[in-house]
Amino acid sequence: MTSLNLLTDIPGIRVGHSQDLTLRTGVTAVLFDRPVIASGSFPGGAPALRETALLEPENMVGHIHAIVLSGGSTYGLDATTGVQAWLREQFGSIPLPPGTIRVPIVVQASLYDLPAGGQTTWERYSPYAEMGHQAATSAQSGAFALGTAGAGTGATTVTLRGGLGSVSTITPAGHRVAALVAVNAVGTATIGDGPHFWSAPFEQRDEFGGLGMPAHLSAEDLRLRSKWASVTGTTIGLIATDATLTKTQAKRLSILAQDGVARGVFPAHLPLDGDAMIGVSTCEKPAPLGQEWTEILHAATQVTARAIARGVYEASPLPGGAALPTWHERFGSKDTP
Repeated sequence: MTSLNLLTDIPGIRVGHSQDLTLRTGVTAVLFDRPVIASGSFPGGAPALRETALLEPENMVGHIHAIVLSGGSTYGLDATTGVQAWLREQFGSIPLPPGTIRVPIVVQASLYDLPAGGQTTWERYSPYAEMGHQAATSAQSGAFALGTAGAGTGATTVTLRGGLGSVSTITPAGHRVAALVAVNAVGTATIGDGPHFWSAPFEQRDEFGGLGMPAHLSAEDLRLRSKWASVTGTTIGLIATDATLTKTQAKRLSILAQDGVARGVFPAHLPLDGDAMIGVSTCEKPAPLGQEWTEILHAATQVTARAIARGVYEASPLPGGAALPTWHERFGSKDTP
């Protein structure tokens, strides 16, 4: 199987986007060919979540059908309605015993992109339900857009435009691990005023410029840089593996992904962040044995950090300009003199 360095390198996962460039916001839908085991970690101080309580290991629901990432803060949580409607439409083609009711289980995390410079007024209902349906309709395996796409459309960091990032890896035992992250952090993904990423030690194949770390870190590089107090952020995403996990193990997978958030964003998990990561097991391969489980967790931290940097690196300009530049607008490329 050829690697695309994306979440869809894990068989059975499809990704679709919908975005509104007038509103400067969007939705990303992650659909699964079969229901998956999932749990989550939500250490951010200002989360916008839907149906995530059912992910806790002590709760009854064992599997989910889809995960939604969106902009729009709590308005964006309407996107689940659209994805759920699409899934219900698909259920209509599956023969079921009389009286059987199928309820699509969809969980969601949203980021706060309302100050992104787009139109923020609409009629009685927000547009996110329709965007959710469009994202689900467009979901496919294989390649999908990164950067200023889907949930990453209106995302920002302190100094640069944020975006949607994804990477994957294979552990020594052969398990695939992949992350998809929408980066709208209160903190920074880059070091100081320079082009280097905090995630640089984990980079593979120059996926976000290949610049490595700066020669040294100054006190100026390490000082606090964050969005102003009235603006919240959020780094949201999912971490997936093809290994068979329990719900409790999926919880631990999401916790190790949050370690990756703290390596890719500085600082992370602040009171104004809504940081959320959902751990997913597609159960395509056998359960990990012994050290194999630790290898998966180790990979989870690294791919999450890499996905964060790639989301910022892949961002593109929005029509009409924006208050913040993209990484490429500010720094060019590594080959620029």
